[in-house]
Amino acid sequence: MDADTAAGIQPGEASGALSVLRPIGAGRGALIHPTGDRRLATEDWLLATLPPAFRGRARWEWQQHRVAMLPLGGLFSALRIPECLLAALSTGTGAGCLDEFLAEALGGGPVICDPRFSRYYAVLPATMPATLHQMVEAWRALDVDCLGRGSYLGVPRLDAVNREQALAS
Repeated sequence: MDADTAAGIQPGEASGALSVLRPIGAGRGALIHPTGDRRLATEDWLLATLPPAFRGRARWEWQQHRVAMLPLGGLFSALRIPECLLAALSTGTGAGCLDEFLAEALGGGPVICDPRFSRYYAVLPATMPATLHQMVEAWRALDVDCLGRGSYLGVPRLDAVNREQALAS
């Protein structure tokens, strides 16, 4: 991802904007939900990883620290990928841009960037296929890892889509 857009969850594509939260055009018979409703639904889905008693704490963490620690392995898992590996792969494929490479390689799934440690986390279903685990084993020496049950992921607020803002906070 480019330096201006790499700090947040990007549902639907690996771009800097939150595509799931962008306004969408109404087609005939389309049900349209306001951006605020979609943001709240996404937050509620993320917070469903926690017991109800801890969800308020996670919302507070988003407000105060812009990041909440959420447990993995229940609703989703994550694939940790170092930025230097993604940069090398995206250059080698001719994709020309890390955003485009991630969108193609991950099927447009959500990606979280940790700019402080130069890592990306691809959000995946809780149960990852055996082929993915085999691939990760082959790439473990390059610091690629599957994170699931027993792991936590720092998930930024949904409006945290700018790398500089994330580094400043």
